Amino acid sequence: MGMKGKVALGAVVGVVVIGVVSANSGAGDGGSGGSSSGKGSSASAGQKPGGQSGAAGTGSAEVADKVVAIEGDGDFQVGGDIKPGTYRTSGNTDGMCYWERAKDASGEIDSLLANDNVSGTSYVTLLATDKLFKSSGCKDWEAVDLKAKGTPAAKMAGNGGMFRVGADIAPGTYRSAGNTDDLCYWERAKDASHSVDSIVANNNVNGTAVATISASDGYFKTTGCKDWVKTG
Repeated sequence: MGMKGKVALGAVVGVVVIGVVSANSGAGDGGSGGSSSGKGSSASAGQKPGGQSGAAGTGSAEVADKVVAIEGDGDFQVGGDIKPGTYRTSGNTDGMCYWERAKDASGEIDSLLANDNVSGTSYVTLLATDKLFKSSGCKDWEAVDLKAKGTPAAKMAGNGGMFRVGADIAPGTYRSAGNTDDLCYWERAKDASHSVDSIVANNNVNGTAVATISASDGYFKTTGCKDWVKTG
């Protein structure tokens, strides 16, 4: 069975996901053996995918030597086909990008460590203990140099996906107005592991959303929201 159309594990839209039991295992962000964040991931799934809303906040986080590390769909063995580390895919639309970290190649639900349906950009950290990374319908994945500095923006596309704090987006207080039907979801995360333990705070919002991103946060995720603008 193909991976497209798979729904990421976790909570239902409209429910704040902190405290939800997940199949994920937490870990710290970093290159080899590090980890990284996510809604629509095993920690926070169930989101309804949508197209990207504007080009705000694309940022300029650096990738390692601008080298495509994972090209095309398929199953990739961690430590063989690809190295442990942090990877980024961008330019995805309509939630057709699906990825999955797994502890083995059994294909069983218990093997899932984390997964997500992506609109916009996603970051994923693969650990040395991961065995398999699956990608379907995603743009190419690039290796990310977490030590490289980008040019942080002061605004974000509301359906832009994940933004790396200090590289793509500057810390501060952001506002997103005019959201309807509780389809706006935001998340502050310590890393890109997409585990419940990596979530610092999150919410589903109707109306105006205000979120303060700390310099100590690793990532900010936004899906189904109106664009965010820095207010402080």
